[in-house]
Amino acid sequence: MSGESPSEMRAEILALVARFASAQFEQSEFIPGESAVPVSGRVFDRSEVVTLVDAALDFWLTTGRFAAQFEAAFAGLLGRRHAILCNSGSSANLLALSALTSPKLGERRLRPGDEVITVAAGFPTTVNPVVQNGLVPVFVDVEPLERGTYNIDVRALEAAVSSRTRAIMVAHTLGNPFRVNDVLGFAEANELWFVEDNCDALGSEFGGHLTGTFGDLATSSFYPAHHITMGEGGCVVTDRPLLKTLVESFRDWGRDCWCEPGAENTCKKRFGWGLSSLPKGFDHKYTFSHVGYNLKLTDMQAAVGVAQLEKLSQFTADRRANFEFLHSELVGLEDAIILPTATPGAEPSWFGFPVAIRTRAGLSREKVVAYLEASNVKTRMIFAGNLTRQPAYEGVPYRVAGSLENTDAVMDHAFWVGLYPGLTEKMLMHTAKTLREAVGAR
Repeated sequence: MSGESPSEMRAEILALVARFASAQFEQSEFIPGESAVPVSGRVFDRSEVVTLVDAALDFWLTTGRFAAQFEAAFAGLLGRRHAILCNSGSSANLLALSALTSPKLGERRLRPGDEVITVAAGFPTTVNPVVQNGLVPVFVDVEPLERGTYNIDVRALEAAVSSRTRAIMVAHTLGNPFRVNDVLGFAEANELWFVEDNCDALGSEFGGHLTGTFGDLATSSFYPAHHITMGEGGCVVTDRPLLKTLVESFRDWGRDCWCEPGAENTCKKRFGWGLSSLPKGFDHKYTFSHVGYNLKLTDMQAAVGVAQLEKLSQFTADRRANFEFLHSELVGLEDAIILPTATPGAEPSWFGFPVAIRTRAGLSREKVVAYLEASNVKTRMIFAGNLTRQPAYEGVPYRVAGSLENTDAVMDHAFWVGLYPGLTEKMLMHTAKTLREAVGAR
């Protein structure tokens, strides 16, 4: 490579990386019963490996050009004004809710003791930010198990409202959108902040619009199990410039400055501010308006996301096709199991394939799951089951509005299997065959 320019050497390196990735990551043969059928996983090709190495060659170890490229593309995809990357979907939820506690929101800010409506049949990091900010979760039930939707029961919302209710934060379960029009209408009628947890539903639609486009703030996760991956990574989207600034502040140590990494004096008065009791002219880059965190991600992660985002439409099509295939293979078992059903008006990009065992079938979920696992068909519970029964929430202040009867039914009878784009028809056929056997082995 003597005499070559850095750009020429980079091109040669990346060409070699592409060849390496094509050879290194070939898919192995699937052997039913011996090979695992995962519930989820990363799906990638050489383009992700090339962009990852391209970012590494920059040696810009914090957020940089790939992060900016991803944020612009992701905001454009969703038709939102702003996208703010962070290090995980859990952090995205924390940032979205924490932003609403800022004094800069005036009377609409969330204060300790205020209530946030959510569901107990979900993943902890939808609820944890409520607790972590000194707020009170108000749990409502999900729709009856028989419906196969696993989402919030909007009929329970009115009974959940109190004089302290300030927000609603809820997720689209396993990629199946909840009844967005009802939740959005409820939030607007009661002047509540609406945080839309879209971590499991990227690519899903409700009423012809992508999920993640409805909330005052919406969140996504790019963990390997999710619809696209950066390994670790998450994002908050919003249309409001003030909320964007607040999310960035909480993400970036709580600083008041909004300069990009490596930039300074974006506001053109770096030494001209006079905030709080700080001396006038104190460096704005070291002025902090919130008790924040450092939840940024690296440009190498964002680079993987840039390549993944180009595949999202195909991933969504594959998830839907896999769902339809598995569903069609299981038709006829309805006396023993409840098959999943899309919410009316929704077009899910399914995260997983939920199944519930009917109590009248004389089967136990535990035995069905054990049979699947013994045949190397991997399973998962529907997240935490009922969060109020989890050890982490013992002693945590919360309120339950109405009954959690359906939530308990999900906890006792439901589970899910995989249908992500990395699964082949042969794998899905093995899943269906094994589940039929499990239901028949009473």
